Amino acid sequence: MFFRTQALCALAVTGLLMGLAANGNADPLKVKTELGKVAGKTVNDGKVRAFLGLPYAAPPVGDLRWKAPEPPAKWKGERDATKFGAHCAQGRVFEDMVFQDAGQSEDCLFLNVYTSADAKKGAKLPVMFWIHGGGYSGGASSEPRHNGNFLPLKGVVLVTINYRLGVFGFLVTDELAKENNGVAGNYGLLDMVAALQWVKSNIGAFGGDPSNVTIFGESAGSFAVSTLMASPMAQGLFAKAIGESGAAFPSALNLGGQSVTERAAIDGKWVATLGVTNLAELRAMPTDKILDAAKTKGATGFAPVVDGKFLTEPVPDTYAAGKQAHVPLLAGWNADEGSFMAMRGMTTAQWKELATKQFGDRAEEFLKLYPGDTDAQALRSAVDFGSDQFIAFGTWKWVEAQRKTGDAPVYRYHFELAALPSKYHPGTFAFHSDDIEYVFGTLDTRPGETVRPEDRQLSEAMMTYWTNFAKTGDPNGTGVPVWPKYDTTDNSLIHLNSPITSGPDTTRDRYLFLLKGIPSMRF
Repeated sequence: MFFRTQALCALAVTGLLMGLAANGNADPLKVKTELGKVAGKTVNDGKVRAFLGLPYAAPPVGDLRWKAPEPPAKWKGERDATKFGAHCAQGRVFEDMVFQDAGQSEDCLFLNVYTSADAKKGAKLPVMFWIHGGGYSGGASSEPRHNGNFLPLKGVVLVTINYRLGVFGFLVTDELAKENNGVAGNYGLLDMVAALQWVKSNIGAFGGDPSNVTIFGESAGSFAVSTLMASPMAQGLFAKAIGESGAAFPSALNLGGQSVTERAAIDGKWVATLGVTNLAELRAMPTDKILDAAKTKGATGFAPVVDGKFLTEPVPDTYAAGKQAHVPLLAGWNADEGSFMAMRGMTTAQWKELATKQFGDRAEEFLKLYPGDTDAQALRSAVDFGSDQFIAFGTWKWVEAQRKTGDAPVYRYHFELAALPSKYHPGTFAFHSDDIEYVFGTLDTRPGETVRPEDRQLSEAMMTYWTNFAKTGDPNGTGVPVWPKYDTTDNSLIHLNSPITSGPDTTRDRYLFLLKGIPSMRF
């Protein structure tokens, strides 16, 4: 009996040692997810682990075209996670969108996970979930400016996603609604929910905390953040939100908000031009032919709708009733969102004529808020008004609504450091999307960019602010200037410039004026 016990003990010790050795030598580039094992790579000189092209939903092709995302299939063995998955099928929308993947496809529902090289399973690091912009019609997670080479070094796990775009992400027809109990559209937004559910189930294996997820996005990605906050289907899948230039609140530019019935009437007329007689034939059409036909709808012709399920009412109504996610919000916009107005030029006479034409008997009040006594002043006011029309006013309405009913801290910013001219962005402006490379620390990826010391300093500060917020719901911390809460005392915000300053809002009267009515604009 004694010898038998000794033998059993020896076997147990040997097994324990072998287990410890196995754990000690575990390959950090191999991670087991609920769907199977993945093998990633290192980037940034080995400082960051990247797991690319991970499927979070089944390919939305064939009979799954224009349906809510289905769970992906499991796999055996190891999946190569060293290359980006295909970007979602789209037309050529924006010249500055460059992709690092092999090409476009409808089989595109992939995400990428970036984590520091020393992050361990169970570390419970905060997760930052990025939603790219592009008017819901372009873009991808493989754009160099979204690379995760640097942000994870601030103590977070970064997830970047693809989602269905344009006609494939947002088409609405009576037949689609009929097959789904009256619900149609919003497939791209449903993809985001599926990706968040993947994060909840899998991110712990990469060192992330599924209970501490911050959703953040720019332009249409910011519209999506404000919309996810209003969707009952997304509740509980994130703990904080960051919006960069955009919100699903009525402004001069609107991305969606119609009912299924309203949009089905519009989209149905377009489908009638395609030479198909039913949904099966439409689903059988080649991708390129659908994209070619979709050009007639314009860059923002397909957008979110109030479908009765993902959105049960218009987004502003949800916020007004206080039914949105009550989470901390950090949001703002750039100083020169309307830089396109400067490209057209502006004189005093032209500006006053525009004021009269667009605002009639309100022109005098408009010119007090957007003065044009000199040509230079008229040009600056044109950029300011263009910014407000295009994106700032809607974003302002969002932060106001969240502050009023969200029961959580709100932090507002104004990004002001004007970039020098580059390949796709002539002029010296803090233009729309200029902030992205600062947030990700990817300034060197912008073609033709001259990066100055002040650019790198601001980028470092913004990366710190954004990741501090992801950790605690407060952007403040060691090494950065104080960022005041956006409260009703003086409406203080931070000015992201060189140097960084903060103080009371001086533009509030502009937005109060625009609340009385704002001319629409189209792209």
